[in-house]
Amino acid sequence: MNIYTLELIFWIGLLIVFYAYLGYGIVLWAMVALKRMLFRARPLADAPLPEVTFIVCAYNEEDWIEQKIANSLAIDYPSERIQFYFATDGSNDRTEALVRHYPYPASTRWMLLHEPERRGKIAAFQRAMQYVSTPVVVSTDANTLVNPGAVRLMVQHFADPGVGAVAGEKRIVMGEKADAGSAGEGIYWQYESLLKKWDAELWSVVGAAGELFAFRTEAYEHVPLDTIVEDFYLTMRIAQKGWRVQYEPEAYAVETSSASVAEEMKRKVRIAAGGLQAVVRLVPLLNIFRYGVLTFQYVSHRVLRWTLAPLLLPILFMVNTSLAMRGFPLYQVLLAAQTVFYIAAFAGYVLEARRLKVKAFFIPYYFCIMNYSMYAGLWRLLRGRQSVLWERAMRA
Repeated sequence: MNIYTLELIFWIGLLIVFYAYLGYGIVLWAMVALKRMLFRARPLADAPLPEVTFIVCAYNEEDWIEQKIANSLAIDYPSERIQFYFATDGSNDRTEALVRHYPYPASTRWMLLHEPERRGKIAAFQRAMQYVSTPVVVSTDANTLVNPGAVRLMVQHFADPGVGAVAGEKRIVMGEKADAGSAGEGIYWQYESLLKKWDAELWSVVGAAGELFAFRTEAYEHVPLDTIVEDFYLTMRIAQKGWRVQYEPEAYAVETSSASVAEEMKRKVRIAAGGLQAVVRLVPLLNIFRYGVLTFQYVSHRVLRWTLAPLLLPILFMVNTSLAMRGFPLYQVLLAAQTVFYIAAFAGYVLEARRLKVKAFFIPYYFCIMNYSMYAGLWRLLRGRQSVLWERAMRA
């Protein structure tokens, strides 16, 4: 392969990787800043509080479920306008019994949904949706704690008839002795939260996280039962139908970080497989002539990270090596920079195995974990080994 072809591959690949992880954030910030200059933000309109159904799906959460119920009942929302559904399908520990016998206040409207067969979260969620009669649904994970004002803050966005869903913020609690997995996860979600805020300002959030989100019942549609990341797919289908997905950073769900890097890997591989599955199922969203800004956001924020960027990383290293061996100083410097980065990631792995914490290595190590997960997720998806009945990661 001639030198010009190698250089073209290298610089195009480097541009794509940079754009996928950092460049989109820069471009997005600039576009939002320009929009703020040209258009004045409209304040949220006052509107009566809608009736809300609050759904919690729990599988074998006996250690958490009572705390989750107490947290849910502490939400600042009129009791006559909110009802709670707890779906415990498949649980074979005390989760069902703890939900059934919890001392609910007399004014609480609640329902326990339980089937002994385990068919996955989305099956339990859709079974709960059959009983929903309210105009708004709020969904949250069983192992997260939601701030009391979350529901009020999210539903105010539905005063805008163009909003079909609202994403809350996911916050990771990190201890002072956080390992590479938990520290990397926390930093990653801080950056993701910033991108979601800007995405919403520009047009629409690109998929909500399952920890906390709300949607109009009329915007909901059936999700295939083999969907791996159902929260992302559901909210992207809402956006695909013309609704916007807003973001409310002051409505947040708090969870502890993964107990270890190995536990975090479980999550990442599942999410990677689910992301790739979603890219296939949401192919029409790649048509920028039909979906405009939404396609730009979707490709920039998600598709590149799940497809081209991980694929290009090893290619970039090999092409960079070939160019450096031909004596070009610029490529020798760039190869040295890549090598130092990957050595730092490997050092993070070695130190993690020995339970030594060096924060300087957390980001490169976590970055490599994320991209390795994409390969592992693709392999698992191609082999049909990624079930919706996933084994949840243990939390710290």
